[in-house]
Amino acid sequence: MTADHIFVYGTLKPGQRNHHIATRAGPHTTREATLTGYHLYHLHPENYPCITPGPPDATIHGYILTYHDWHAAHPHLDQLEGTHLTPPLYHRQRATATTPHGPQHVWIYTYAHPHRLTTPTATHLPHGHWPPS
Repeated sequence: MTADHIFVYGTLKPGQRNHHIATRAGPHTTREATLTGYHLYHLHPENYPCITPGPPDATIHGYILTYHDWHAAHPHLDQLEGTHLTPPLYHRQRATATTPHGPQHVWIYTYAHPHRLTTPTATHLPHGHWPPS
């Protein structure tokens, strides 16, 4: 599976505070999409989201960013997501998102500290939209 597409569900989405990093990573196109099989959480006090594996019917709403040059783009995104830290903040992995035109292989960032999601500093967002209303 090749993936030069990334599914974004939080601060990298258009209109959110880190979208400028997605833009700086390189030219890309944007499409609405959903990701199933993952839970979405809001983390306090950081004010950003994370996802972890969930049941097949869990759905997250977001966007697919398709980069013209994935190899140039992903270091910018990995830096924001803390994949280089020890221990990492997020893991980049492959998944399949759904667009109105069908399935699309994508990269996603999943949270590397699921134990934190059982604390009062994490709020589950069962509706699958971030930011929380």
